[in-house]
Amino acid sequence: MADPDIIIAGGGIGGLALALTLHQIGVRAHVYEQVRELKPLGVGINLQPNAVRELFDLGIGADALDTVGIPAREWALVGLNGNDIYAEPRGLDAGYDWPQYACHRGRLHVLLHDTFVARAGADAVTLGAKVTGYRNEDGGIAAHVDHADGRREEVRAKLLVGADGIHSAIRAQMHPDQPPIHWGGAIMWRGTTRARPIRSGSSFVGLGTHRHRMVVYPISHPDPDTGLADINWIAEVTVDDSSGWDKAGWFRPVAIDDFAHHFDGFRYDWLDVPALLRGADIAYENPMIDRDPVPTWVDGRAALIGDAAHAMYPTGSNGASQAVVDARVLGARLLEHGLTPRALAAYDAELCGPISEVVLRNRGAGPFGLLNMVDERCGGTFDDIDAVIPAQERGAFMAAYKQAAGFAKERLNAATPTIPAGARIGQVIA
Repeated sequence: MADPDIIIAGGGIGGLALALTLHQIGVRAHVYEQVRELKPLGVGINLQPNAVRELFDLGIGADALDTVGIPAREWALVGLNGNDIYAEPRGLDAGYDWPQYACHRGRLHVLLHDTFVARAGADAVTLGAKVTGYRNEDGGIAAHVDHADGRREEVRAKLLVGADGIHSAIRAQMHPDQPPIHWGGAIMWRGTTRARPIRSGSSFVGLGTHRHRMVVYPISHPDPDTGLADINWIAEVTVDDSSGWDKAGWFRPVAIDDFAHHFDGFRYDWLDVPALLRGADIAYENPMIDRDPVPTWVDGRAALIGDAAHAMYPTGSNGASQAVVDARVLGARLLEHGLTPRALAAYDAELCGPISEVVLRNRGAGPFGLLNMVDERCGGTFDDIDAVIPAQERGAFMAAYKQAAGFAKERLNAATPTIPAGARIGQVIA
């Protein structure tokens, strides 16, 4: 096998979005992914319109995304007594030129993988192989690869991109003194239940307080006969002891009864949370974790994208979205500067600082910060939200988050494509 132009360490959503982008612009990429077999694992995620725009430009349109999710129509926050704090339309209903999608993460992952393999060939992905480190060299980079069968090899390319997640080996080498993974005390239990969608039929609803809340949204179209859909839910409680996560594993199956009692009071005429939780086949427990921002995502001919670069709390529904955007911005800078460290540096200069600010904003609750404000002012229970937080203040809060996270409507709709249609790279290799 000839050396690739770019090695991608990690075949998750960000790594595969980059692989598809590189294939689109004429760059030979090879993906090394440590799992031996890709399966549609996981629960729900949201893709904001800025990421959906990029997938559309990759030729992954509504027909494909409808097989792994559903366009979102509403985003809402609700207080403890079931009254609305804030609600707004989303995606096309909000006037964006692209929809927002609520997806099954694993099915989206498989869709991206299968699309890349269909375009680039099965030999462009190696499963059961982990990139454990790298060495910058004159004119190229060497990646150290450990295979599941015990083999070790060194693979060379012009550039290396670490898309290997929150436990990234590439980031660990790039920043050997980085602090450990940060846990702020929030525990999440996640699962899916077959049930009827609420409100608009495709609504993302955050319910409760900043220390005790539920998130509920559908990730499939309703069955035409039963009206039932796959409803993704996240149950979250914040504990006072955040000294460290000492349980086995980061995403482990747990019994529903281990945590459902925390939400026995979350019963409303429009949603019975205890029944929703107990309707699931399985639940997964995970700490809400992120990493402290680092000053750069680049070391010579190595760069980071996705969670390897900016693992963030899932409070703004933009972790996976930003990974897709990372891939596209990096592709655009490669078009400008060729397969060179200059391209990586330009990508770093554009995104590292602003997205690091989003990491910290999400740590401060992101758009769920409105729940904090309501809790501080009235304990989460109210009759008239305008008497607690005026509408103008609520709207300004949400507008600021959208601007920081890169999906402010007017700016996004007016933006030119990240990668022009038909653009191909000039093979600058210095």
